[in-house]
Amino acid sequence: MKQKEILLRGLNMTRRWGGLVAVNDVSIDLERGTIHSVIGTNGAGKSTLINMLSGEFGPSSGSVELLGQDVTTWPQARRARAGLGRSYQRNTIYPTFTVFENCRLAAQANVQKPWQWWKAADTCSASTNAAKDAIERAGLEHMQERLAGMLSHGQKRQLEIAMCLATKPQVLLLDEPLAGMGADETERMLKLLDTLRKDHAILLVEHDMDAVFRVADLITVMVNGTKIASGSVEFIRNSPEVRAAYLGEGH
Repeated sequence: MKQKEILLRGLNMTRRWGGLVAVNDVSIDLERGTIHSVIGTNGAGKSTLINMLSGEFGPSSGSVELLGQDVTTWPQARRARAGLGRSYQRNTIYPTFTVFENCRLAAQANVQKPWQWWKAADTCSASTNAAKDAIERAGLEHMQERLAGMLSHGQKRQLEIAMCLATKPQVLLLDEPLAGMGADETERMLKLLDTLRKDHAILLVEHDMDAVFRVADLITVMVNGTKIASGSVEFIRNSPEVRAAYLGEGH
């Protein structure tokens, strides 16, 4: 039996804002080759969970391990250089730059060479190759010279993932990548996530339950900052507690 390769682990994480407990004693493991979806209504603590895992802010208690190393006190940039990529609910692209330039900028952040400040960016073969590879993996090679601001909504979301891939991550934290997409765009994104599954551990926060049930290997359900269930798609589908708290009787 193949041993699990846990790339990112959150242990007993709690986040308090004054008297408000946004996340309460939540643990989660992200395994290579697995898409682990986190679902819950607005205010359930999903984005707070991602922010603690990515290093945007630390947990009030608990810890985070990346590739077996305790990174609880590491800032976001250091975690990114160590192999963690994330996307946000809102677009974080540079609209006046081309698709290629967006990805090269992301790659340069991961391959920093401050001692070569006088060299032009396009002379860095490492960042150029990383950008091209990321664009191809995201399915945007036919529009790499297009201005990012001219892309469709779905293509912009693909570009955000390409920018993550340009940093050579092993873990991807994706916060509602399907938000606002039509059926065709959703289909393209799901196919992209499926191709990325093999080489990465992926955390997917998403409200589109049909998409979650199609692509996820594991699902964690949060309610009011607390994890109420975690397991396979079938386990979550058949959980009376989950149906009562979130899914409703129609699923």
